[in-house]
Amino acid sequence: MKIAILSDIHSNIFALEAVLDDAKRRGANHLFNLGDILYGPIAPKATYDLLRQHDFVTIRGNQDRQIYDATAGEISANPTMQFILDDLGGMQSEAVEWMRSLPFDHQFNDDIYLCHGTPADDLIYLLENVETGGPVLRSDMEIKALIEDQTSKIILCGHTHIPRTVAVSSGQTIINPGSIGLPAYEDDMPYLHAIETYSPMASYAILEKSSGGYAVSHIKVPYDYESASACAAKRGRSDRQHYLSTGRKLSQ
Repeated sequence: MKIAILSDIHSNIFALEAVLDDAKRRGANHLFNLGDILYGPIAPKATYDLLRQHDFVTIRGNQDRQIYDATAGEISANPTMQFILDDLGGMQSEAVEWMRSLPFDHQFNDDIYLCHGTPADDLIYLLENVETGGPVLRSDMEIKALIEDQTSKIILCGHTHIPRTVAVSSGQTIINPGSIGLPAYEDDMPYLHAIETYSPMASYAILEKSSGGYAVSHIKVPYDYESASACAAKRGRSDRQHYLSTGRKLSQ
């Protein structure tokens, strides 16, 4: 069993195409998608169409909810949201209905569990504390408290866009594959903070089971990030243009 773990695509069709090609070349026979799929100023409909051509195990992320729960006021105040819904064909489109149908989490087998943020909340970072303005790995005790009663050996999460594999004292391993489509961002929730990976490359992971247990490979894939950043610029998102082309926050 060789699983390609994808997360936080954010409508980046250019990165998704490159990662799917790389995963196929490496012989992945399962595809997981950990959410935050279509929100972004690049190519929501094309991203949806490509995903539906493949057999993914998919869960939703917080920004998937943000799309299908958006009010008229939120849409009119957010040009990116308006672009996304226009591109997808409206709030009643097939793609939006598909996002509404996605589960919060998924137990793949006895060993492997999928969530976007934590097992209880898709807005909370499972592995990182950002009170200081940047990501700091949580303590073993904090991570175990956020896992709560989830006992799977392997817990897959996304949301922070930072590739990490962390073993905790319970004997469990938490894997964040990083982001396929957005290598940096800045946010003011729950605290003002920046996430940076310092490279425009797409991030994903492969989980492979063998007789000795589970092996994890974190993979960086080069792709046509200039086209992705040009799409962001065209939609008036100079911030995303910078994140996509540098993997760094705006102030650098």
